[in-house]
This record gives sequence, structure tokens and C-alpha cells, in this order.
Amino acid sequence: MHALSPTPFDAIPATLTAEGWAVVSADSLRTAAGTTADHLNELARTWGHLPADNHLRDGGHYRRRRHSCYIAHTDAPDHVDDVPHRAHWQSVTYNALHGGFERWFEPVEPAVSGDPAWRQLIGAIGQTLARVMPVPCWYVEAHQFRVDTTGGIGRPTPEGAHRDGVDFVAVIMVGRHGVKGGETRVFDAEGPQGVRFTLTEPWSLLLLDDHRVIHESTPIQPQAPGELAWRDTLVLTFRAAGFQGPGTP
Repeated sequence: MHALSPTPFDAIPATLTAEGWAVVSADSLRTAAGTTADHLNELARTWGHLPADNHLRDGGHYRRRRHSCYIAHTDAPDHVDDVPHRAHWQSVTYNALHGGFERWFEPVEPAVSGDPAWRQLIGAIGQTLARVMPVPCWYVEAHQFRVDTTGGIGRPTPEGAHRDGVDFVAVIMVGRHGVKGGETRVFDAEGPQGVRFTLTEPWSLLLLDDHRVIHESTPIQPQAPGELAWRDTLVLTFRAAGFQGPGTP
């Protein structure tokens, strides 16, 4: 198990360049996004009414999600544009289980998508990533996930260890309820080196250089047998070359 040492927000570019990944505390993320714990706690409640993910090819019923897309301009943290609702698409190169077809999910609710903290989270992370890879804007996909223990077990990454086919991935731990498991594993994409840790602090952030590392999260189970448990995350992907779709590698 890797001993986590949170990275200050302004040190993210150096840490990502050196390690290919970084963990940021909730305090640092809140400060960067110009918001408060109370505001984010209110936002977290919206994870309680996500619709079912109807595209799980392993036959499971343990995942609920919403998905929306944005263009985050890197000139200012509040310069984030909506784009028309679109499908989520990955090639089979990056997702052998769910790749190669369009997955349409219900969009993020307007009250959430328009929330200042939501926009500032996207914009602040995008601006910081532009210090690692200078770009005028990012094509961002936002996924609200709830993985629960319906059927006794939930799988945050049913596709296993993977890359996402983007430039950077941000995994924000929104909350855990009655859960054991859900360990995060990050591996060097070109070698055997890796780290293991469990994100538990609400609104802490894991950043990944998708070119350099692969990642997965282990299954979750309820701490109390027979009770429903869940793990909520916000996953943001940042890609410079436009949104993925049929025809992109």
C-alpha cells in the first residue's frame, strides 16, 4: 500500500510530470474551485438520484450514472462552454468490454451542470493541466457515477486496468457509504511499477496522465452483510484533440 502524500494544487504540474499521477486533498481542490465544503456537500446529494447504467455488458445492475460534455478554455477557470448532448464512445483499444459502440446516458441535470462549483472544478483542473500540456482548450467529458452493491458486489471498473484514450483523467471521490474495498491501483503503462491506495476523503482528487499510466479500482462490498453500500465519484476526462467518437483511434 502506497503512503499517500497529497500534492498542493499549485504543485500538480511538477508531480504529474515526475510521477504520471497525483492526489490532491479536498481542501486544496475546494480552494482552487473557489467553493466551500457545505456547497460541495449539497452538490453530492444529487448523486442520490442518478439513473441506471443500461449498458453494462457483464449483466450487472450495480452502476448508475449521468454524462455531459463541455469545452473548457484555459484562459480563465470560469470559461467553460456546454456542448450539445452526445454519446460516450471509446474504442475497443481502451475498453474491450464497453468499447466500439455509442453509449447514450442521461445528461447531468441542468441545476448541477450550471452550478458555479461544478464549472469551477472543471475550469480550475483544466487550467492546471494546461501547465503540463499547453492547449487553448480541453474537450471534457463529465461522468457522475454511483457504484453500489446490488447483488452483493459492485465493480467501479468492470473493464479492468485500462487507459481512457484521453490526455488526462480526474477522479474525484464524492463519497463512500458502508463500503469496503474500492482500492485504487495505478500502474506504469510501460512497466511493472505501480501504487495502491484507497481514496476515502470526500472531494479529494486523483489526477492521471492517461498516456503514462493505467488504472483500475477494485470491487466494493458492504461492510454490513446484506446492506446496500455505495461509492460515488465524479470522473472528468480531458482531451485536446476533440471528443472521442467512431473514427477516432
